[in-house]
Amino acid sequence: MKFGVLRDIKNGEFRVIATPTEVNALVADGNDVYVASGAGYKAGFEDEDYAKAGGIIVETNEEIWATCDFVAKVKEIEECEYDLLREGQIIFTCIHPAAHKAEVDVLLEKKVIAFTAEDSHRFGSPNCEAAGKAGAFMGLWAMMSNNGGSGKFASGLAGAPGVRAVVCGAGIVGKAAIDVLFNMGCQVTVADINIGILRDISSKYNGKISTVICNRYNLQEILPTTDLVINSVRWPKDATEYMIDRTMVASMKRGSVICDISNDYGCIETFRETTHDDPIYIEEGVVHYCVNNIPGAIAGSTSVSYAASVLPHFRNIINNGVAGACVRDGFLRRSLTAYRGYLTHEETSGIQNRPWIPPEKILQIEGQKLDPAPKTTVTRSENYYEDVSFG
Repeated sequence: MKFGVLRDIKNGEFRVIATPTEVNALVADGNDVYVASGAGYKAGFEDEDYAKAGGIIVETNEEIWATCDFVAKVKEIEECEYDLLREGQIIFTCIHPAAHKAEVDVLLEKKVIAFTAEDSHRFGSPNCEAAGKAGAFMGLWAMMSNNGGSGKFASGLAGAPGVRAVVCGAGIVGKAAIDVLFNMGCQVTVADINIGILRDISSKYNGKISTVICNRYNLQEILPTTDLVINSVRWPKDATEYMIDRTMVASMKRGSVICDISNDYGCIETFRETTHDDPIYIEEGVVHYCVNNIPGAIAGSTSVSYAASVLPHFRNIINNGVAGACVRDGFLRRSLTAYRGYLTHEETSGIQNRPWIPPEKILQIEGQKLDPAPKTTVTRSENYYEDVSFG
């Protein structure tokens, strides 16, 4: 198969979906692997490294889109790429389909086969770990006086107390942030809705981290004395209430910081998305760091870890075909988002009120022994296509 490694073009995105290690593995499997020139440059990988690994270096992304049967990159498909998609082409990238209607429109119109990478990780995405760890650093950086912050240092100094940090959400992102903040000497409180997770965290850190159930009342109580909020809650896209509203933000001390790693509109009222080029703004006296691709700031480490995690998906699809791969891996199956003009992603159907068809049905694999996987979100949809033509 002709496999293409695209150069990511999203503003502030420095990661690459495959390093020379993965390219070498795919070439050894008998594939032709095309790599856009400069695809790995900002992550520390030269074109020469890819060529040595057996990759075919081409000058532009346009050549990759035109040549390859299977293309992959890290972030969403940009508007300038929409016309480059070809019918039947396999695409693997972070799509975030429920939040990007125009992108989904194009995937369906072009009749591609698209996998949304963020739903495909059996053990959690390395990008999540990267976002949590780097996000903790960025939150502390935003607190520096030259950024409009209070100028507190993580562990404090002799006679000066350290940063009081609250981490909302203790999934992979939150746990990674907790680890960095704790080890840098911050006074950490963790807020989550799962008491079992809170118990495990308290035990891991020998009771040196405070825990609290994450609800508006508890947050209202602790925010006025909090220096840094790290938000890693995956907020429901159809939620009707903010987790932290403007009044709660205004209750925080001037120069305190909110680092919103999740970047979900509707969770924090004062949130607006920022970029690495212009990462912070101040609202209600509080410094906000709301970059939507924080892992891009540590592109070298993230690319190595992330590329290794998705290589099995690439091999599975190439060696077994889309249907066979989805039989073998339920997490890959649940990430199938669009298949030859049909939406196959339940959350997107529910949020955007458009019809869908389950992957196992469109792929005609319902009767086979399928590798199980949990649903990606709590959003459900019974808005099915009335007529689907197989073939």
